[in-house]
Amino acid sequence: MIVLALDTAGVDCAAAIYDSGRNAVLGEASDMIGKGHAEHLMGIVDRALDQAGVALSDVGRLAVTIGPGSFTGIRVGVAAARGFALSLDVPAVGITTLEVMAAAQREKTPGRAVLAAMDAKRDEIYFQPFAADGSPLDEARAVSVADAQAFAAGFDGEITGSATPILKLDATGEYANSFPISIVARLGAAANPNAGKPKPLYLRGPDAKPQAGFAIARV
Repeated sequence: MIVLALDTAGVDCAAAIYDSGRNAVLGEASDMIGKGHAEHLMGIVDRALDQAGVALSDVGRLAVTIGPGSFTGIRVGVAAARGFALSLDVPAVGITTLEVMAAAQREKTPGRAVLAAMDAKRDEIYFQPFAADGSPLDEARAVSVADAQAFAAGFDGEITGSATPILKLDATGEYANSFPISIVARLGAAANPNAGKPKPLYLRGPDAKPQAGFAIARV
């Protein structure tokens, strides 16, 4: 099965072509753009397809990061994945960014449980613990820094993500949220295609709020 994976949940705009039968990434493309995913994504997909030497019609499944992450970026990726899936008549699956972070860490430290933790600002952390086999130990949540620190203090495993220095006082170096597109593709190939259409995972509302004082009354 050929999987087309998309990631627009963070600063990167990325796509990969993965052959599950050979367990091989055939092609991938990624640009660190920060914003403007909607304008760049189709070009990124074309680059990945060209590198893989396959046609879009060869794709048998879509996989896309659904968050938490960039509110606008996630919407772009999910809409594109669902659009591709509809036009190709193939399933699309959603992969959380926390799943991807945990899987990337397990490749570095196999046999260890992982706590994926993102600094969500405003005294909050997005986090989710995973067992050594990759199964989630709890749902993804937005919690206060104090609650996350209390949980991390008793967690027997690795911590990964931008919130690592907040939760692990002896952490050194720089920690950033990274969602390797090759891992998105592999997780997408193993995901349940009958779980429903991918939809954004927002652990809190958008920062932008409508200005109620300027609302137009309905008549």
